[in-house]
Amino acid sequence: MLTRRTFLPSAAITAARVLKAAPRARIENLEVISQQPEFYHGWPTLAMRRSGELLVACSGGREQHVCPFGRVELIRSSDSGRSWSWPEVLLDTPIDDRDSGVCETRAGSLLVTTFTSLAYEQVLERASGWPPERFARWQAVNRRATPRQREALLGTWMLRSTDGGMTWSAPYRVPVNSPHGPISLASGRLLYAGKRLWDPDHKVGVCESTDDGKTWRWLADIPARPGDSVVEYHELHAGEAANGRLLVHIRNHNHANSGETLQSESTDGGKTWSVPHPIGVWGLPSHLLRLRDGRLLMTYGYRRAPFGNQARISEDQGRAWSEPLILSDDGAGSDLGYPSTVELAGGRLVTVWYERMKDSPHAVLRKAVWSIAT
Repeated sequence: MLTRRTFLPSAAITAARVLKAAPRARIENLEVISQQPEFYHGWPTLAMRRSGELLVACSGGREQHVCPFGRVELIRSSDSGRSWSWPEVLLDTPIDDRDSGVCETRAGSLLVTTFTSLAYEQVLERASGWPPERFARWQAVNRRATPRQREALLGTWMLRSTDGGMTWSAPYRVPVNSPHGPISLASGRLLYAGKRLWDPDHKVGVCESTDDGKTWRWLADIPARPGDSVVEYHELHAGEAANGRLLVHIRNHNHANSGETLQSESTDGGKTWSVPHPIGVWGLPSHLLRLRDGRLLMTYGYRRAPFGNQARISEDQGRAWSEPLILSDDGAGSDLGYPSTVELAGGRLVTVWYERMKDSPHAVLRKAVWSIAT
């Protein structure tokens, strides 16, 4: 029975819960940062160096989502993202160089990741009604290498710089790929959650490097849920909670929870991982960032109307996630996303993603400067 005595404390608790408003994004600035509008830009990663310099790696020089012209590019900002350098081409193989990640190690080295693809060959085989100049352009790309040489170029790659990106190593093979690349843990160890893209087993799991990214070893598999196939797990990204707990987010395309983000956790430094589980987030793929106050932030593309990009916050080391914070919702369609985020001084956030906008024939890089409001 509800009496006045029991009602009043209950009402106070309910009121306290109501007064604690859900977080929302306060957008300060939203703009296109890519140059060369004649090209399609895709799948970027944003990183901030300890110096404060911002770096964005992406696949540039493209004609469309799948094409043979992709190359790895890097742009820089020394003023918190207000202005950006002209793109530097870091890698341009004879086949398609796609999603690019970037991170800075504890030693100050820069690591840039990518993978190569021949998916454009299927598009070329089905070409019909193309303008002659376009057909000739695509065919000319294949003349840069023999079929055997093109096949040999398939792989998951890393480039490394020890001088702030003035010079880069030759690309070297690494065991996995994911869009946003590896992360540097609090210990200085590097952890790379990803997928063996071109191996027959298509395993997903984590690799580690203890020599500043020069070499990598397989550390652990991430298991599949009962009924799932790891073949349908894609585009992983790892994060480290304030208590040292590790999380990996997975783009899932198995029938159960298809299109949703799954999460796996490790409490032993990445040696073993829990069975992935849904977290109630429709959107993909995810980027994880630990904020200075200890909370975790995930950002992801939202490929349903209204098309755009969203973020969520966890205040309990990734066990539960907030309602979505809307970063953008004015997209022209589903060809967008892959957002990644850094935190500036004072708690302001910068997020960069790619997007095929309504007024642009090619996808561009778009940036939001924002803060978390309640």
